[in-house]
Amino acid sequence: MNLVNKKIAMLLTNGVEQIELTSPRKALQQAGMEVDIVSPEPHAVRAWNHKDWGDTFRVDVPLSEADADDYDGLVLPGGVMNPDNLRTDETAQSFVRAFFDAGKPVGAICHAPWMLIDAGVVNGRRMTSYYTLQSDLENAGAHWVDEAVVVDNGLVTSRNPDDLPAFNAKIIEEFREGVHEDQHR
Repeated sequence: MNLVNKKIAMLLTNGVEQIELTSPRKALQQAGMEVDIVSPEPHAVRAWNHKDWGDTFRVDVPLSEADADDYDGLVLPGGVMNPDNLRTDETAQSFVRAFFDAGKPVGAICHAPWMLIDAGVVNGRRMTSYYTLQSDLENAGAHWVDEAVVVDNGLVTSRNPDDLPAFNAKIIEEFREGVHEDQHR
């Protein structure tokens, strides 16, 4: 199904897990969506590729200039360094909260739910993540489950890169559906 006229933000910084950036971006673009890399880094970010530094990716929109109103959805790729650095950035937290306030779909994979915890949007949510985040999510009020992909009113979460096929299919479906009235923070 073609999703022309949908514009998606991918919020990330240095240390993003490369496959968790490239696989969803490619799937979304193949579905006809425009995808912007949004980052606190003004020009480029360097990915982490399994156990070493990977490729460098151009930033399309600096976070300081990004407006959630310009996007139909948000993807938060993981890696360990990426969400751990983003989660303390108040501008990043506000950007994420704006998607929830507007009922727009959000996808987060692997360690990316750390960002959601600090943005204050996980309480009462059914979610999954990389297994080491289970206690963090439960302590923040989420109901954690060990499943490849979990959808809770427009919030899509997955555990790790092995889940990318299911994650990609589900974010495309949720972005196609658009605003979810029950999406909340």
